[in-house]
Amino acid sequence: MARMLALLIANGAIFCLAAGAVHGQSTTRYADLVYSSGGLRIQAYLYKPDGDGPFPAVIYNHGSRVGRERESVPFEHIGALLTRAGYVVLVPERRGYGRSDGPSWPGAVGRDRGRFVPRLREETEDVLAAADYLRAQPFLDAKRLGIMGWSFGGVVTMFAVSRSPLFAAAINQAGGALTWDDVPDIRVALIEAAERSTSPPCCRWRRTIARPPPSPPSARYSSAAAWRTRRWSTRRFSPRSPASRSATGSSRPKG
Repeated sequence: MARMLALLIANGAIFCLAAGAVHGQSTTRYADLVYSSGGLRIQAYLYKPDGDGPFPAVIYNHGSRVGRERESVPFEHIGALLTRAGYVVLVPERRGYGRSDGPSWPGAVGRDRGRFVPRLREETEDVLAAADYLRAQPFLDAKRLGIMGWSFGGVVTMFAVSRSPLFAAAINQAGGALTWDDVPDIRVALIEAAERSTSPPCCRWRRTIARPPPSPPSARYSSAAAWRTRRWSTRRFSPRSPASRSATGSSRPKG
């Protein structure tokens, strides 16, 4: 597990640089598939190294793409990075994105900040269903399953590891970075998720090193000057496990 965590942390640092890369430049092969999550059909992209395995695997949870929610984006650069390192990669389209069932984020949430956490908890169900789907594949080493996500995908990542003991490692890439100050519900829910997690998480976030001139909240991170005042920090957390929590054979919590 230590080797897997080290590789995931290394790859996570690369992803922070690659997350804004232009898509479509890779020719990495993937299977465009659909799995079930409750009554929904969730689109996902499956990348697999050559060979029979069993392979470790990573679930990658994408962030928002405003105005392009219904475009299918396979994140080939993510698949290429991790398959070269020997990982199976599953990239689900969050509900309401791509061809996944469910209302889009603008349609279901819009600007209602009180809906942020409930919606992301609903999306966590789809991530846990993705874990169940992967663990059923014959080429997977189910004991070496990791999870990572960017922005709202990072929030969903933390929610998932707070509910399931099956993930060997987790990387939260800037989950809550744009909502931490303005949406207290996100801040409280992320702290609670980190405290409940039994997976060793690596969290990456921006921290202010020179405060930019005052700007409206909606424009806080929109200018180059504001971005130049931020840099990436990385921290590993030692998870605390409530005594009442028990490991199960499924990624679904009891009750």
